[in-house]
Amino acid sequence: MAFVIAVAGKGGTGKTSMAALIVKYLVEKKKKAVLAVDADSNSCLNEALGVDVHATIGHLREESLQTIRGGGERPGGMSMEQLFDYQVQQSIIEAKGFDLMVMGRPEGPGCYCAANNIIRKYTDKLSETYSYLVIDNEAGMEHLSRRTTHKVDLLLIISDPTVRGIKTAHRIDGLVKELDLDVEKHVLIINRVTGGEGEDLKKLAESLGLAVAGIVPQDHNIFGYDLQGKAIVELPEDSPALKAVYGILDKFNFG
Repeated sequence: MAFVIAVAGKGGTGKTSMAALIVKYLVEKKKKAVLAVDADSNSCLNEALGVDVHATIGHLREESLQTIRGGGERPGGMSMEQLFDYQVQQSIIEAKGFDLMVMGRPEGPGCYCAANNIIRKYTDKLSETYSYLVIDNEAGMEHLSRRTTHKVDLLLIISDPTVRGIKTAHRIDGLVKELDLDVEKHVLIINRVTGGEGEDLKKLAESLGLAVAGIVPQDHNIFGYDLQGKAIVELPEDSPALKAVYGILDKFNFG
């Protein structure tokens, strides 16, 4: 079974950049099969990873529903479940050192529950094929309450360098415990720190019972790459954020 790493946090904390750097770390350091899962309806992990998306789970689901409603033909006499299973397998994007699966935004009205259930089903199923799964969750806590995030070995809660961010991380941490989610370990990373505030925020987090895995500095390289539309995984080795993230990940035993 795969070692599953999930990234969570409120919007604007840099969690997608963090997820991309985790994928980069695993590809470079572990050299085993990695599946990145963009479980955010506002998909942008592919941009951070530098790959194009040709299909999303949300779009495939809409196509399947239209086939059912329109009485369309199913290739080879497949059942709808078999057809959709085949389509999901085909939607996985192969990249250098890793694969990517994207939830995307359903085109029809309504909530994302069905697409989320599909993501959960296939991450469970694909965990038998890959050594590592990295899941970039949508911002906030709703994905936890819907139990999209489950069977996780390591949950990284990302906070920006603010008291509000730390308190949001505390609520996410509390929800993990309240829902009794199947999360082996959950820790906090304080991101985008510009000065000495990191240590003060770390003390605040620890006073709230949060386990702080580390502090990541603000990195002008990431800002510049975003402006230029360049992939975060192309950051140079001397990038302060990359060095900090690698140092944090080195502390964990990924098997």
